[in-house]
Amino acid sequence: MPSDTPIPILDPTGRPPSRIGLGIFLRICAMACMAGLFGLVKVASERGIPIFETLFFRNAFAFIPIAIYIHRTSGFGVLRTSRPGAHAVRAMVGLTGMIGGFVAVSHLPLTEATALSFSAPLFMTALSVPLLKEAVGPHRWAAVAVGFVGVMIMIRPDPANLADIGVIFALIGAMGSALAMITIRQISMTEPGPRIVFYFTIAGALAGLASLPFGWVMPDAGVFALLGLMGLLGGVGQLLLTEAIRVAPVAVVAPFDYTQLVWASLFAYLVWDELPKALTLAGAGVVAASGLYILYRETIKRRERQS
Repeated sequence: MPSDTPIPILDPTGRPPSRIGLGIFLRICAMACMAGLFGLVKVASERGIPIFETLFFRNAFAFIPIAIYIHRTSGFGVLRTSRPGAHAVRAMVGLTGMIGGFVAVSHLPLTEATALSFSAPLFMTALSVPLLKEAVGPHRWAAVAVGFVGVMIMIRPDPANLADIGVIFALIGAMGSALAMITIRQISMTEPGPRIVFYFTIAGALAGLASLPFGWVMPDAGVFALLGLMGLLGGVGQLLLTEAIRVAPVAVVAPFDYTQLVWASLFAYLVWDELPKALTLAGAGVVAASGLYILYRETIKRRERQS
């Protein structure tokens, strides 16, 4: 999840969720795609590809599956919008999260960057008070506090670790992802998911392309293939997230976001012979538990409002 942020997207068909097993399977597959995406971002960084060039390829190639999906479901008429400003804000905070995540994985072990990204729901809960005027009760505040203890376990709070550029950008990425989720919550009443994803992908491609005069590295055929695969994984992963919540309730499938750490650990072991640190796993477990409790409390509150 480092900041490509698995974000729930509205179902354009409006059909009620029903197939829980399929939804869970799609969510797990989406997390595999996201882990592969960020693993390839790390590989591209090691091959000398600048972050903003990577940003361009991630979004440019993601257009392929996204365009096919829109054509086969809602049609391109869904792209008409009267809220360009809202999409610009969503793109700005979302790209902050994505770039933060890209920088994090280029400086940290993949599993550590992935685990730190799990703090995004904690930031989202805390920021929902001033930005959405939501009431957050003592249970959720306690979960946020416990979650940040988990973050501190992962970053081992001494001056050297706190000043690590990878840690700093991982937390910036998580904050950007949280702001993106809040922005999507604000605009999703009028803007369907495919429209939000499409304009965000355009913004990402343009932001990456704007860096061309500042020095791109011409990729060889192998690196170009990796960059293309990276973008396709990002687009397919986003669509799998969309389909997962189309067929099953968010409260059921969202906990499976944490399987991304399993996939990231597997990728890291196969490519870099890297095993996650004990403190990373311990802190990630604390953060995941607090995130799941926040989800549980929000589900209860939602049911109470609907009853």
